[in-house]
Amino acid sequence: MSGEPIALVLITDGPSNTLAQRIAVKKLQNGQWHILGSFKENDLNSQAIGFARDVLNSSHLHGMNKHTVSTSSGETYTLFVEVHHPPPELIIFGAGHIGQSLSSIGTMLGFRVTVADDRKEFVTKDRFPDAHQLLEVDFTEPLKNINISHNSHFVLVTRGHKYDFECLRMLLRNKTEPVYIGMIGSRRRIRATFIQLMNDKIDPERLTRIRAPLGLDIGSETPVEIAIAVAAELVLLSKTGDGIPLSQKEDIFNRFFKKK
Repeated sequence: MSGEPIALVLITDGPSNTLAQRIAVKKLQNGQWHILGSFKENDLNSQAIGFARDVLNSSHLHGMNKHTVSTSSGETYTLFVEVHHPPPELIIFGAGHIGQSLSSIGTMLGFRVTVADDRKEFVTKDRFPDAHQLLEVDFTEPLKNINISHNSHFVLVTRGHKYDFECLRMLLRNKTEPVYIGMIGSRRRIRATFIQLMNDKIDPERLTRIRAPLGLDIGSETPVEIAIAVAAELVLLSKTGDGIPLSQKEDIFNRFFKKK
């Protein structure tokens, strides 16, 4: 499944025979543009596609954009540009207890969840009833059947650090950078991982964006608690919060009731 957004351009005002006509525009991972549909006037087409490209190239991909345009024929049109987002992808490498809990939580958060492991008996519907896709993979080629997009979130919680490392290295060698890569591990193991990746000439800028250790610091110890900490970090990444307890930020009692 592709994880790239689509801009839909719709005529909402203009000649009656043009109303509800639309063009869909999508930017592919290789930088090329895929365009479906057309309007009857060439210059209207050009303007509509230009508006769609502008919004897809922007960092603000929410809401609608309204444009009133005139064409060489003398007609005036109102165009609405709306961006449609596919559901975010959550790819969990590791079908253990953390992966089980995170799969359920991720589904509830609206992610399309894929769970991958090299143990066939672990990636089953009985263990992951909420997952959209279950994959048996070889950790020497972990990305063989997985599409990476700017909508992808990868969590590395395999049964062994060497497998986490191999998955991470393959992700960092891919030209497409996921929005999130999180890896479990101790400070010592993660430090050793970064040393090895720097020796492998991995771009240091990409290393700074790896979430390792993954998750927010909530004192988690059990697999479920770790999964909640990771899910909280995923939510924080997509929203505008800062992770500070609301009671601490608002401090309502001291602000309104404490005597000065």
